[in-house]
Amino acid sequence: MAADSLEALRGDVVSCRRCPRLVAYRERVARTKVARFRDSAYWGRPVPGFGDSRARVLVVGLAPAAHGGNRTGRVFTGDRSGDWLFRALHRARFANQATSVSPGDGLRLRDVYITAAVRCAPPQNHPTPPEFERCRSFLAREVALLPHVHVVVALGGTAWGAVLRTWAVLGRDVPRPRPPFAHGAEARLPPRWVLLGSYHPSQRNTSTGLLREAMLDDVVRRARVLAEVPGDLPRAGKDDRT
Repeated sequence: MAADSLEALRGDVVSCRRCPRLVAYRERVARTKVARFRDSAYWGRPVPGFGDSRARVLVVGLAPAAHGGNRTGRVFTGDRSGDWLFRALHRARFANQATSVSPGDGLRLRDVYITAAVRCAPPQNHPTPPEFERCRSFLAREVALLPHVHVVVALGGTAWGAVLRTWAVLGRDVPRPRPPFAHGAEARLPPRWVLLGSYHPSQRNTSTGLLREAMLDDVVRRARVLAEVPGDLPRAGKDDRT
């Protein structure tokens, strides 16, 4: 049997139709669009992760935005949450630019890989427990295919829980009691992970001031310190130009 790869995983993600509710929603959004993107061609399929295949930091969000990743085909790309995330990654020297609006816009990531717990845009941004469960194998495969990762940034409490459940599915020990989510929380997951928590950079959280840019910067920079990532942004690797 051929070894698994990030390329094979991407193909499996993009072709997935396991969740009828999510399939119907993502495809309907892609057909009807929204006024400001009415001239755009929507992706309308599950959205794979992307980034540096040698990453030591993994960023896990909840799910693609209906008019962000579901439109562009790249998670956190082309929406306001992504604006916040890429600015923080740029300031911490994980990204060569502070914005990303579409694949092929020149973004390069170094030492970071970005993904989501659920790969389809969900109605009201709220996947159901069975939908999380059906998607969990994708995150588990990503973890196995990113052997250099030892720092994971969970954007939001739901992503935090998804990471802990994925860790258990992989047969790894989850601390008891289970570490609670909080902004800036750190949890050691033996044998080699540190899990960091951040409020999700959703429009609701940023517009109300629950999350400020300095707060997100603190978490991303802490990830850099824990991962002992070099400060430069050298040449692009195999998987970090998408």
